[in-house]
Amino acid sequence: MDSSGEEFAANREAMLDKLAQLESEHAKAIAGGGEKYVERHRKRGKLLARERIELLLDEDSPFLELSPLAAWGTDYQVGGSVVTGVGTVEGVECLIVANDPTVKGGSTNPAGLKKGLRAAEIAAENRLPTINLVESGGADLPTQKEIFIPGGRTFRNLTNSSAARIPTVALVFGSSTAGGAYLPGMSDYVVMVAERAKVFLGGPPLVKMATGEESDDESLGGAEMHARTSGLADYLAADEQDAIRLGRSIVKRLNWHKLGPSPKPDYDEPMYDAEDLLGIVPGDLRVPFDPREVIARIVDGSDFDEFKPLYGTSLVTGWANLHGYPVGILANAQGILFSEESQKATQFIQLANQNDTPLIFLHNTTGYMVGKEYEQAGIIKHGAMMINAVSNSRVPHLSVLMGASYGAGHYGMCGRAYGPRFLYAWPSAKSAVMGPQQLAGVLSIVARASAEARGQVYDEDGDKAMRAMVEQQIEAESLPMFLSGMLYDDGIIDPRDTRTVLGLSLSAIHNGPIKGAEGYGVFRM
Repeated sequence: MDSSGEEFAANREAMLDKLAQLESEHAKAIAGGGEKYVERHRKRGKLLARERIELLLDEDSPFLELSPLAAWGTDYQVGGSVVTGVGTVEGVECLIVANDPTVKGGSTNPAGLKKGLRAAEIAAENRLPTINLVESGGADLPTQKEIFIPGGRTFRNLTNSSAARIPTVALVFGSSTAGGAYLPGMSDYVVMVAERAKVFLGGPPLVKMATGEESDDESLGGAEMHARTSGLADYLAADEQDAIRLGRSIVKRLNWHKLGPSPKPDYDEPMYDAEDLLGIVPGDLRVPFDPREVIARIVDGSDFDEFKPLYGTSLVTGWANLHGYPVGILANAQGILFSEESQKATQFIQLANQNDTPLIFLHNTTGYMVGKEYEQAGIIKHGAMMINAVSNSRVPHLSVLMGASYGAGHYGMCGRAYGPRFLYAWPSAKSAVMGPQQLAGVLSIVARASAEARGQVYDEDGDKAMRAMVEQQIEAESLPMFLSGMLYDDGIIDPRDTRTVLGLSLSAIHNGPIKGAEGYGVFRM
């Protein structure tokens, strides 16, 4: 790769522009409810959600934040009023969920609920203890129709986690009311902050309306009452810092052990500079790029053993290590998946399952090839083989959308619906049923044929306007921030951070056993 050429410089500049836009959107999530509500929260002597997380984590350890752009493009605050991520507490990787009380008192909106459920899914799949930092007024009542019924999974997930011997801890800093009271009620360990935590099914106004009984917050659901009388609180903390200390102490005593194999203790950094990743992806995703240039900058020692390099050359497959963990990699080279690539991928995925090796999918595909020649050669059968292999593979999968991820190629490369343990996107990524121009063109052809069948003159000006509108809509809906807002990825990452993010994800994955599939469904040969 020529990092001094004009094309590289243009690609790099375009990527830096996208990263600047991404940073401004992340800033909205970090800002929480805004300066007014942050100041009000501080005047109450309380820590912000991210400050609580920082104190909870081991000093100078990383925090892999998940879904930071949840709710982007909606009427809700970017971030969904909750912070989620994977961090290390007393040497144990934990899934951490923190309500942001500066956003409508930490109440749960539909985007925040979806984000929380995705976090619970990650905890369950990767055997991660969960720590909830609770301060929430419960459901955002105006949107209750979108929260009440699916929201019950939150509590079901807690009890399922406990049954699977994956610990759950609740540190209650403020309100945890109504349905939210079941969050500490269904956690294995509960810490409440004295004179701050309030946990009850119905607050004083609701109790008054329902029973006529007069009561106050403390006697009804205060931390002291729950520690001394109801027994709901296992630990009574003097203040927020003390609650975090107690939370760390709980994790310290979990006697937690990873079940997956340990990484190799000694490994080399890549031989090539991660800065180069900024200039690899062209601004026009129809222009192909060599994914080996990406692989060389993320795997240990840039050491990659390619599998079947002369067959199905538009898909690169091979073996490597990443932060000491063995991985298999599938990466799109020329965008289109043909029969040969599909068969190659199927065999490679089976091999990874035979030797219990996690798989990394690097996306840049426009989908499976179409046309009479390819249909007659069995592209549907061969594409189905690849999708079958991905669907029934049992080793952990990680996906990174670098460029295009269109059509059934998104499925074959383990898109969101195929259950990757983590899925990330670069700012350059796009994902849709097909490219904007292709989709608009298909609609135009169908409309033109329909008009001809009715014997009508086709409206060329209307066709031009329709195509422009459709292309604009599909382009907007295929951009990574739109998709991230809908929780179709776990975060948009700086390409330079790819190695680190994948390393943290692999470490989290190895909390559970790594074992391949012992059987597959019927492959249509």
